Amino acid sequence: MPIPSGGPAVDRSLLRDDVYRRLRDAIVDGTFQPGEQLKDGELAAWLGVSRTPVREALLRLGASGLVVALPGRSTRVSTIDSPAVRDARDVIAAMHELAVRQTAGRLGADDIARMREANRRFAAAVDSGDIDAALDADEEIHRVPVTVLGNRAIETVLDQFDPLVRRAERLRFGRDGHASVELHTRLIELIAAGDAPGAASVAFDIWHTLPPEDRAEGT
Repeated sequence: MPIPSGGPAVDRSLLRDDVYRRLRDAIVDGTFQPGEQLKDGELAAWLGVSRTPVREALLRLGASGLVVALPGRSTRVSTIDSPAVRDARDVIAAMHELAVRQTAGRLGADDIARMREANRRFAAAVDSGDIDAALDADEEIHRVPVTVLGNRAIETVLDQFDPLVRRAERLRFGRDGHASVELHTRLIELIAAGDAPGAASVAFDIWHTLPPEDRAEGT
């Protein structure tokens, strides 16, 4: 689709990370479609910034696998490639497994309550077909143990590879995300009970519920 017209511009004082997040989210939510060409000048005008942070953001998006840059030609949104998503998913699953294993039994009552509330919102979003709300709630559930652990290395890995998997997850939640509600419930209760091995196993398995047919585009 063409660059969106109108909409609030990014404040010129925002850091490069904010430009990156805006472009990343526009790819994940489908504003920019697979195969679409991204021109730094048009993107800079849309966001209300110079071309420099846009070019830096595109480089980061390339490292995450969300865009493909052809030297001297163009930068395009990548397709949802099964092997690439599979690899990213496996890394993400391992990171969440580690975070949950190290925080099970250590999360406070407020943390557990936040996860339960996010799962309630997730269930409601799935029932209503609100994919964006479902993805937001799902991310909040899984981010609680990661945030509590405070391992910057894990956070960096997730920031790099999570968007690639989130694009594929939109397809799954668009079809049926009800099975994830029960998996989230099991995860939360095992964490609350301090069952580190059990919670870590569920955390790992959750990310492997993304079936092969949902990880490829056009298949």
